Amino acid sequence: MTTLAPVSPATDVAAPPARFRDLLASEWIKTRSLRSTPWTIGLTFLFVLGSAAVATSADKGAGSAPADFRPFDAYPAAGYWTLMLVAGSMGALTVVSEYSSGLIRTTTVAVPARGSVVLAKAAVTAALWTAVGTAASTGSFLVSQAVLDGHHAGVPITHPGVLRALVASALLAPVCALVGLGLGVLLRHAAATMVTSVFTLLMLPTMFSESNRWSADIKHALVSAAWNRLVQDWGPQPGSLGYTATVPGCWIVYTLWPLITIALAVLVVRRRDV
Repeated sequence: MTTLAPVSPATDVAAPPARFRDLLASEWIKTRSLRSTPWTIGLTFLFVLGSAAVATSADKGAGSAPADFRPFDAYPAAGYWTLMLVAGSMGALTVVSEYSSGLIRTTTVAVPARGSVVLAKAAVTAALWTAVGTAASTGSFLVSQAVLDGHHAGVPITHPGVLRALVASALLAPVCALVGLGLGVLLRHAAATMVTSVFTLLMLPTMFSESNRWSADIKHALVSAAWNRLVQDWGPQPGSLGYTATVPGCWIVYTLWPLITIALAVLVVRRRDV
């Protein structure tokens, strides 16, 4: 009689850990699949360009001489505060939408390295909003110059302060988006994250002035104040008693806010339950 050899039970084969590029691809698919992403970015882009055209036209309409035209009319506060609001909200949405739907549990089961997930979200968010910010900043400058050229008052990109304003406005979007993402990880609730983002990015700077040193120090440490210094303000006016932020200090603010919020998000997400 022929005997059958015993069949050993099947051994489980451990799945290889997800590579970081796989996480990047996954996060990009999630971001792209949000139906609100393309039309929100599109409407914001059009509003920013429209604000630049209106601001430049209004400056000319006020009777300014060509020599008085300010190159930073291309970057009006109305358009770029809106960009800050949208970028911060969309950055937060990449996280809080997963918490509200419960998808974050699936993500953490598939990828136990939660810190890597946050870093992948941050990388995709930074890349997307850097592209959006660059397009909006460049478009604002070109629209503004189209209006100014009609009055023979255009300025080249090499004009003092123009390139700095363009770069600062381009980086404003990714900075705010990363701050919103970090706050989303820390707070996990949509309403709380949105309110905190709006208050921190837009409302808090208006509560402080530059007349006192302590108040100026707080104001200068905020993102919108740094952007305003880089774009709208070219230094202390003659006879001014206020304290003005330095340009290097403003770039440091641009760097520290996203780094600190994302670092805190990575630290917190590793230590708490979903």
